[in-house]
Amino acid sequence: MTLLLIVLGAAVGAPLRYLTDRAVQARHDTVFPWGTLTVNVAGSALLGFLTALPVEGGVMALAGTGFCGALTTWSTLGYETVRLVEEDVRLYAVANAVASVMAGLGAAYCGAALAQAV
Repeated sequence: MTLLLIVLGAAVGAPLRYLTDRAVQARHDTVFPWGTLTVNVAGSALLGFLTALPVEGGVMALAGTGFCGALTTWSTLGYETVRLVEEDVRLYAVANAVASVMAGLGAAYCGAALAQAV
């Protein structure tokens, strides 16, 4: 049953990631991967929120592992950072790596703080 919940969450999270990434990136005329940064930060905030709530295993499997796991795309962060280095825009590559990690951690912390405040 847990596996089915993870699959269901991922079936919603993955298309949402793609659509959000494309929508955000289409609004920016730069090689910096704003779409990936957006979905990673949003997913981190949501996962931080969920981890601070007293949720049962099924909810965490569906929303945390499935949805947030498919919404965020840290492997794409790595790929895009390497691509930026290869395109010789190293400042963007460093900014992408640092901003993604720092913003992701900050968003997770803020999500957890919001859940505790509620």
